Amino acid sequence: MKFVAQRVLRARLSVNGKPVSEIGHGLVVYFGVRAGDGEAEAKKCAAKLAALRIFRDGEGKMNLSVRDVKGEILFVSQFTLYGDARKGNRPSFTEAERPERAEALYRLAAEELEGCGVPVSLGVFGADMTIEQTNDGPVTIIYETE
Repeated sequence: MKFVAQRVLRARLSVNGKPVSEIGHGLVVYFGVRAGDGEAEAKKCAAKLAALRIFRDGEGKMNLSVRDVKGEILFVSQFTLYGDARKGNRPSFTEAERPERAEALYRLAAEELEGCGVPVSLGVFGADMTIEQTNDGPVTIIYETE
C-alpha cells in the first residue's frame, strides 16, 4: 500500500459538482492498494497516518500528529498511485489491486483511522472526484509498505 499525505488548512471533495466531503485543518490522504496487499498493510498505514508527526508544535517544529492537533483526514482512494510510467507514455496499472478488494481495504483503513481517534471523511470509491485543497506548508509525505 502507498499513501500520499498532504497537510491542509481545508479541503473539499465533490462528485459531479455535488459536495460529498469537507474537512478543516488536517490531512488529505491519497491511498493506493497494490495487488496482494492485505489487512495487515491497511492497519499499518492507518496507524502510521494517525501517529505521523508533521504538524507544528509551539516551537514551530513538526512534532505533532493529526490526532494531537485534533485534525481531520479526507481519505481518497487513488489506484493511480500504482501507475507505472517507466515504459512508454501511457501508465500501466497492473500493480493496482482489483477494485472490489481495494475498496474493502480502503474502508478497513478508514475504520482503523477512526479507531485511532481521527475523524475521517471519505471520497467516493471509483468515482471521478474534484478535490479542492488549501495546502499548509506545503508538507507532503509519501509512504509505502514493504
